[in-house]
Amino acid sequence: MKKIAIIGSTGSIGTQTLEIVRANGDLQVTALAAGSNVELLEKQIREFSPGIACLWDEKKAEELRQRTKDLPVKILSGMEGLVEAAAGTDCEILVTAVVGMIGIRPTIAAIEAGKDIALANKETLVTAGHLIMPLAKKKGVQILPVDSEHSAIFQCLQGNEGNRIHKILLTASGGPFRGRTRKEMEGVRPEDALKHPNWAMGSKITIDSSTMVNKGLEVMEARWLFDVDLEQIQVVVQPQSIIHSMVEFEDGAVMAQLGTPDMRLPIQYALYYPERRFLAGERLDFWKMGQITFEAPDLENFRGLALALRACREGGSVPTVFNAANELAVHLFLKGEISYLAITDLIEKAMDHHQRMAEPKLDDILNTEQETYDYINRQFRA
Repeated sequence: MKKIAIIGSTGSIGTQTLEIVRANGDLQVTALAAGSNVELLEKQIREFSPGIACLWDEKKAEELRQRTKDLPVKILSGMEGLVEAAAGTDCEILVTAVVGMIGIRPTIAAIEAGKDIALANKETLVTAGHLIMPLAKKKGVQILPVDSEHSAIFQCLQGNEGNRIHKILLTASGGPFRGRTRKEMEGVRPEDALKHPNWAMGSKITIDSSTMVNKGLEVMEARWLFDVDLEQIQVVVQPQSIIHSMVEFEDGAVMAQLGTPDMRLPIQYALYYPERRFLAGERLDFWKMGQITFEAPDLENFRGLALALRACREGGSVPTVFNAANELAVHLFLKGEISYLAITDLIEKAMDHHQRMAEPKLDDILNTEQETYDYINRQFRA
């Protein structure tokens, strides 16, 4: 019986992780954590019987305590509760499915406690990769990627230990607005940007995919996960989302991982690595597929990716500014308070305003996040 904890259990990755638990008889959930969805978390507690559950908001947590009085579960709240859910049980692997930089502290706590990490929270490595990866190595902890692209790269590297990566080919669908100019995207509404052509994801990551910010975050994450330089990562638009990413080796051979767009595959692979198990679902039919096409990314009209590459080159605290500015800008866009194109405009303004730190510590990273929020809020009110 393998014991797992999930932070972000009511979101897209969290609920799909629980589908895998449901379909297999040898996974036991020790802890669940969520933001504010009391009703769904209660259902999850009743089905999967964790010893610990956490809601970010204390009022919501108290409501959950009342609703689960008949169950032997400890209900926690806030960052302290999130950290205990991540590191305070005898789980072997933590699934980090929360969105945003809120995932950094619990991930560090879990690594310190010797837990392997099934990483779906890309912001952790984007902003604190220089802290996370050395710590994981020191503690002998595995960082197992859950993002479909990084899982694909990880799968391509199996059996190739010792062979040097020449290039990572990080694929992108291009999102719902592929081929449009900035002028044509001026009137984009949240409901338009939330219609991804291939993937079913949470709202924040879906917006990030539409701006190609998400691909920029994935570039930064790939640098840390696979210990490569920025120049070794090439973004390739592959609209069908059939090839999830590729690795080119020194001899010119390219290994690719293909599959239907189904996040359960990388989640299950991380949970059972290195074992592969049966997964129910649609299979690729190459007779019906017809073709797979490729394009270069449009950095002029999709400035989210261009700004991410700039943040990656500058390094230090700049990726934190990029990430934090995007988080707040997407929140404002989803609320209808700024335009779609203002997302990248605010990111650029925040990056231009920031005074870079070369080697930020954890407190520096969190302070930079708050300073970025404060700067954007001032800009927004002005």
